[in-house]
Amino acid sequence: MLLFEAIPYLIDYYSEAVRLQVDALPVTLRVRYALLTQRMLVHGPDLGAPHAKALGAGLLEMRLKGAEGIARVLYCAMVGRRIVVLHSFIKKTDKIPAKDLTLARNRLKELKNDR
Repeated sequence: MLLFEAIPYLIDYYSEAVRLQVDALPVTLRVRYALLTQRMLVHGPDLGAPHAKALGAGLLEMRLKGAEGIARVLYCAMVGRRIVVLHSFIKKTDKIPAKDLTLARNRLKELKNDR
């Protein structure tokens, strides 16, 4: 007998533009994203290596690899079992471009300040 039911997580997007950005990823990357987000809905934001990596201060990086290349989805976990997708991009270099990292960090700060 379970004493409580597992409360699923909710995945939200920073904005409609971010949702459209994720929807615009190439097919195999979108499929990988869908599989990982399904997992997060049940088990939470910590996907573990090699699927995700913590970038510090509550920012997480989802690592997507597919036939069309490599993409990253930057997200955070909020109070209330809410996961917020902050930014996504196709990765073309070994490191996360500074502008993409700065954008995600600024969005995270904004979300934390709105609480």
